[in-house]
Amino acid sequence: MIKELLAYLRPHRGILVVGGVLGLIGSAAGLAMPLLAKYVVDAFGENASMAGPLIGLTVAVLVGAVVSAGGSYLMERTGEGIVLGARRRLVDRMLRLRVADVDRLKPGDLLSRVTGDTTLLRAVLTNGVVDSVSSVFMLVGAIVMMATMDGVLLLVTLLVIVVIGGLTGLVMPKIQRAQKDAQEAVGEMGAVLDRALQSYRTVKASGAEEREIGVVAEAAERARDRGLQVAGWTSLAGVATWMAVQIAFLAVLAVGGARVAAGTLEVSSLIAFLLYLFYLVAPIGQLVEGAVQLQQGLAAMKRIREIEDLPGEPVGAVPASDARPLGVRFDDVVFSYGEDRPVVHDGVTFEVPPGGLTALVGPSGAGKSTVFALLERFYEHQGGTITLDGREIRDWPLAELRAALGYVEQDAPVLAGTLRENLMFAATDATEEELHRAVARTRLDDLVARLPDGLDTAVGHRGVLLSGGERQRVAIARALLRKPRLLLLDEATSQLDAVNELRLREVIAEVATETTVLVIAHRLSTVTNADRIVVMEGGSVRAVGTHDELVGQDGLYRELAATQFLVT
Repeated sequence: MIKELLAYLRPHRGILVVGGVLGLIGSAAGLAMPLLAKYVVDAFGENASMAGPLIGLTVAVLVGAVVSAGGSYLMERTGEGIVLGARRRLVDRMLRLRVADVDRLKPGDLLSRVTGDTTLLRAVLTNGVVDSVSSVFMLVGAIVMMATMDGVLLLVTLLVIVVIGGLTGLVMPKIQRAQKDAQEAVGEMGAVLDRALQSYRTVKASGAEEREIGVVAEAAERARDRGLQVAGWTSLAGVATWMAVQIAFLAVLAVGGARVAAGTLEVSSLIAFLLYLFYLVAPIGQLVEGAVQLQQGLAAMKRIREIEDLPGEPVGAVPASDARPLGVRFDDVVFSYGEDRPVVHDGVTFEVPPGGLTALVGPSGAGKSTVFALLERFYEHQGGTITLDGREIRDWPLAELRAALGYVEQDAPVLAGTLRENLMFAATDATEEELHRAVARTRLDDLVARLPDGLDTAVGHRGVLLSGGERQRVAIARALLRKPRLLLLDEATSQLDAVNELRLREVIAEVATETTVLVIAHRLSTVTNADRIVVMEGGSVRAVGTHDELVGQDGLYRELAATQFLVT
């Protein structure tokens, strides 16, 4: 885990070395100050001129400050670069995960991994690593200088520091565990808040503000409690560091005072030794802080690894477009969303010839939307075969498969941004002519004319500034711009009024002359003229035929048609 953590440093190792050297020079300037202070004391005792030592002290302070500032800037700059790289890598991984894995994860928690966890990496991989290295040099330098002053006092100092340092080391694993728990609690809080924000209007309409505020507050309190555990263990480590230096000071003062009284140690040497002892506070504190940051970074790394270890979808180039309509065949397909979940498809068999309009109908839970999920390979079927154009679906490169499909989801999601960006989301190379043709075909031209900036008008978060019917038409136009060989429409007219539904039926019929259209419909009025209708129930296909054939032959379809006043 530490090796993988340090791998983030490799692209920045050059600038880190420069920053580290600058920090080391600044530290060396500070290291000279106690020795210069000894010369000042000696000069004072000998009634000699103190100008030279004082000038040396001043120069050391100024040089140390300027050089340290330069090193600090380089570290901060590198830290931002590390965070950027980590976020890019993590987002790249997240957006390539399988739909099945994302469905069981919480969006708010995923966001916290991209924001909070990657930020923790910055501290440990820049200041943590470089400061720790600099601190080691400072510590070694101070110990060497202290050894030249008095070996006995050095042994007393090291004995105290080693004992208390060993006790501090026992705290570090607890900090790592507490930090991981704290980050998970923050992620859970984000997930709870995301749930409320994603259903904001439902929360308002239900008068559930207070209840949701309470739920989020409880999650925030849990995050605070976990944070307090981290603070407690971190404070304990800090207190131990402070105690080590203070106890060492008292021990050195007692032993050193006795040695001065005995005439075996000069007063100036004792003063310089005590200054070096106080000088140890910074490097020891930085080492402890670096160890704490390392534990925090390891905790963050574990959460990042949980995402990176998930299998991603294969990446491939999108092939040249092919305008030929696709044929589809399901042959005895079996599928379940999990081993502990019921079977959704239990021997589903039907065929969709290339071109024309085929409809899937049936009661809720029959497995209609799962057909689309399997065709897009959001999930993999466990039994039977699915073929497209006579080719087993698993033999299709994923990029090629999805490039051949146009998919309009049931809730017709619209993304934050402009109307143009939404329409061209799946076809960024579409021409203005193609764009305006898709707008006209889906009857969106009236909407474009009403919007203040036309196609370049922002539609709000999740398209909130559009009506449900307008969002559906935007989603359909977006799919048509992709020029799919197989167009999948899931309840594409559920939010349209009668007039727009009729117009869209005409569009679907027109598109069906150019490509294969497979539509899921609860409103049978949208598919009565379909070339074939597949009736599904209980995870299997019970009948296939035209509207007139099925009214006469299948009781379930006749009942569905009767409830919608399509038969008398």
